[in-house]
Amino acid sequence: MVGRDRLTVDLRALGLTAGATVLVHCALSRIGPVVGGPATLLAALLDVLGSAGTLVVPTQTAGNSVTSRAFRDATAGMTAAQIAEAEADIPPFDPDHSPAEGMGVLAEHVRQQRDAVRSRHPETSFAAIGAGATALTAVHDLECHLGERSPLGVLYAADAVVLLLGVDYSACTALHLAEYRRRRPAGNRSYRAYVLDEGRRVCRDFQALDLDDQDFPLIGRVLDDTPFVRMGRVGNGVCRLIRMRPAVDLAGDWMDEHRGP
Repeated sequence: MVGRDRLTVDLRALGLTAGATVLVHCALSRIGPVVGGPATLLAALLDVLGSAGTLVVPTQTAGNSVTSRAFRDATAGMTAAQIAEAEADIPPFDPDHSPAEGMGVLAEHVRQQRDAVRSRHPETSFAAIGAGATALTAVHDLECHLGERSPLGVLYAADAVVLLLGVDYSACTALHLAEYRRRRPAGNRSYRAYVLDEGRRVCRDFQALDLDDQDFPLIGRVLDDTPFVRMGRVGNGVCRLIRMRPAVDLAGDWMDEHRGP
């Protein structure tokens, strides 16, 4: 069993410091078993960050959108009428109440905290706690899932770090920012999501970048050989602390060289 004191020691040994701004992706089962579950891990993170630090987690809701991979997988093989029925059952995104989907128990626990602030994108929201929480989540344009006009753009500007707790680079949302910064970004595609607007369920159709995370593990192999990635154990899990700015810059260069036009 892993407790709060050990988690705090391990996080500091990995390089997390007081006052840092950190984006955390976590698979708690690979860190523990943790005494007290996600509440204990959150307490340890806040112990290290202190009152001047900021903790950010992804609170995405892919099931909100009929154009998401999650919805397409769930409706594969259905008739048009069945798909329409499934779309009609999608609850609208409410930043105050919609649970995160597939982001892990730590992210959902952070979202539920009284002092947590959440960005308002219906598919790719982030929640934050701490000194910079409001500023980091204030801007999240509908047409910008994970680009400059999202919390990732603010995290980059703030010289944040990314903490991968028991997960690999396939979960590293920050690398998506590099897709927007490519010399030749991928084209846009159509998206549809549902939001709660003054108590009404409203459909939002929009165009945005066609995102692709399939090569993130390959980029991660390159990143692991750089001085801006530190690897170690937190609890029982293999973890990484990554400086976001150089990681995103390297990822953009890699994508320009290895992805097609």
